[in-house]
Parts: sequence; structure tokens; C-alpha cells
Amino acid sequence: MDGTHLKFGLHDSVGHHVSRTARIIERRVEADLRKFGFTRVGWCVLLAVAEEGKKNPSDIADFVGIDRTATSRALRVLETDGLIAREMGRDDRRTTEVRLTELGEAQFRAALPTCREAMQHFHGKLSLDELMTLKALLTRLSAGELPPSD
Repeated sequence: MDGTHLKFGLHDSVGHHVSRTARIIERRVEADLRKFGFTRVGWCVLLAVAEEGKKNPSDIADFVGIDRTATSRALRVLETDGLIAREMGRDDRRTTEVRLTELGEAQFRAALPTCREAMQHFHGKLSLDELMTLKALLTRLSAGELPPSD
């Protein structure tokens, strides 16, 4: 048999399991973030700025793993909501720097414990070794691939 007639089982697909699990986690996190007025992508952008010190939109996009268009969209919404400010770069006026406003910092800090609890809900289902192995395997699967456009 040359393999062209083999049955393709949806539930045998790693992609199916990864996508399904990602949607379950995303729904839980998004429901928790909605209580604070955040989207998942908006939250990730705030996290990049607040916790990782990312200031440049390109660096934020790379960190979050989304394309530049999705990043611009998220930044525009966050700016309209008064959570971030965009300013000319200090060293290079052709660049843009992003910072949290006082309101953005306050709302980010208020949502942080809830987001940590949501992630702990899922992390707690695995041992530390399993969690580290899962992250390593997922990193290998996505290596060299284009980031999603959220």
C-alpha cells in the first residue's frame, strides 16, 4: 500500500488536539479578561509592554507572535481606551515608542491575578516536567513557521 488510501483520523491529528486545547484555554482566558475590558491580544500587548519592557511595535509583534497589522490594530484600540500612549522615539524620531498610561498600568495590575489563576488552572493539570516537555515540543513544532495573524 502506498499510503494514499490510509484513513486520516481527525482525532489522530496533533493539529486537532493543539487547536482544540488552544481554543479551550483561549475561551477561559478571554472570559476572565473581558471582566477587565481586555481582549486576549490586547492583554498580550499590554503584557509585552508592562512585564517585558517592549516599547517598539515591531518588538511587541515579535514577542506576542502576531503580524504587524494585528499589532497596529491592538495598539489603536488600547490607545483609544486610554491604556497606552504612543510617542516618537527618544533616540530616533522616526520610530514609535509605546508605554502604559496610569490607567493602563492600573487595569493591567488589577487583571494580573485573574489571568495568573486562569493559567494556573491549566498548568496545574500537568507536572512541572510535563509542562516543560510540552512547551519544548510545541516550540519545536512551531520553529521556522510564520506567526499567526490574530
